[in-house]
Amino acid sequence: MKLTISKKININRAIRKASFIMIIILMIFVLVASNEITRHKVAITTQPLNRCLNTNSLPCTDISKKTTSEPFIPDAKLNAQQRFLSAIARKLPTIPQPGTYEYTLLRTYGAVFVNQDVGIKLPQQDIFDNEKETQDFQATLTMGHVDATNDCYLQKSAADALNKARVQQQIPLKSGYGSGDCTRTFNTNLRFWHKYANEQVLAKVKQGKETKILGLVAPPGTSQHLLGLAIDLRVGSKEQRKALNQNGWFQTVENDTPHWTYVGLSEENLSLFGFNKQVIRGITYWITPL
Repeated sequence: MKLTISKKININRAIRKASFIMIIILMIFVLVASNEITRHKVAITTQPLNRCLNTNSLPCTDISKKTTSEPFIPDAKLNAQQRFLSAIARKLPTIPQPGTYEYTLLRTYGAVFVNQDVGIKLPQQDIFDNEKETQDFQATLTMGHVDATNDCYLQKSAADALNKARVQQQIPLKSGYGSGDCTRTFNTNLRFWHKYANEQVLAKVKQGKETKILGLVAPPGTSQHLLGLAIDLRVGSKEQRKALNQNGWFQTVENDTPHWTYVGLSEENLSLFGFNKQVIRGITYWITPL
């Protein structure tokens, strides 16, 4: 049966009206979904953090909906520990339980996991078990050369930031030139450990009976140097420290005077991310709140 022109017009109007309504519904759905995603990305509440901290079982993974490619600002209403954990939860999939060896290491060396520089890369754990595991991770890194050194390399963002600081001030490496001050292999980390400690000391560290040694040397597979985000320097003036701080480098391992960590934050933001400022024998350290 043939349709009249009038009926055709009415049908077309009905189709356009239905299409318009569907578009509006779709737009509303997209906006709601987008808002929900955004809300989950930025909303870090105390409830999941407290549940994570108070649970007696491992692993502790349900801290937040986390992404690693967007700038992050901790919720100022959280306490320092919660702000710190909410930041590292975006980088480290599993947060170790308090009292464990992994948690002890995170407390001492975990400052790197707060780093918000999108140019750096972090591992999925805070301990490497052997040389192969270390090499596999280091093979994925984009490295940069530290100017005026023989073979000192760091992750490129860290190297670039350090080079900027060294343009402002003369800041020599601890040894003066060597790669041992910069990114290290697992075996180099192990060699340094055996220089200052042994298996008996390591057993005490794992049991929580010894922590002072961690300010002198890192246990095998745990050094920030393995990540290409730490360097040992000879720093003796306020001007040198200021230049390093202005470029995201801070002392984060208590009593390890030559050790500097690339945190990638401004000094003004360290407290916001939970760091505690401690002045020990005239040196300012920014310590994790764990």
